[in-house]
Amino acid sequence: MTLAHFLSLFSTADAVVVLLILVGWLGIGWRIEHPGARPSVSILMAENRREWLRMTIERSNRIVDSQILGMLRANSSFFASSTMIAIGGTLALLGNSDQLRGIASDLGVTDRSSEVFWEIKLMLVLMFMVNAFLKFVWANRLFGYCGVLMGAIPNEPADPRAGPRAQKAAQINIFAARSFNRGLRSIYFAMAATGWFLGPWGLLATTLLTCAILWRREFASQSRELLLSLDTTPAAPQPGETVTK
Repeated sequence: MTLAHFLSLFSTADAVVVLLILVGWLGIGWRIEHPGARPSVSILMAENRREWLRMTIERSNRIVDSQILGMLRANSSFFASSTMIAIGGTLALLGNSDQLRGIASDLGVTDRSSEVFWEIKLMLVLMFMVNAFLKFVWANRLFGYCGVLMGAIPNEPADPRAGPRAQKAAQINIFAARSFNRGLRSIYFAMAATGWFLGPWGLLATTLLTCAILWRREFASQSRELLLSLDTTPAAPQPGETVTK
């Protein structure tokens, strides 16, 4: 297949929407991680992670902390395994030219080389899934590093090493969460990339929908409002307790 023939399979609209989904993927990620005056849920949770690791200094029994960290590692491991299965399924579909040719025929594409048309679209999905897998694996490793640092925090709050080590553990935990969140966003956009099978307008619609969902969950969700009000809302009085003004 010549380059001209290959390029003829795709329209200018295809090139524009592929560029758009890549810009949307990188742009919404940058906005979430650098929100400015309006913090995202990820940034708010980072502050709570710092507070969590700071509080470990005051706990001699850190079983709960280890359980929380184990849950975080299990989550990243689960998503890494699930993503690997999805990558395997996509590669299997890429290697089945007859099935791709059948899909093309069902949708009215009769060009003899039309399977390449669908393989390129699958490659876009595969790119996002591979990126997600790498992010989840790195997140899992960073959570492991955090566990080691937590174990190195002295049990004595007055120990001058306690504060700096807790800060290091918190920052590694934040790095791990950031990598995990990037993996989740890649899965979102991998699902959006399947819209390309409906044509450039399908990809445009799924890209805009995905960006809108991510923006709402990070900047306009009920969980964000709760995180903002958690430390400022006064506690409700207990039965029999008098409220002084």
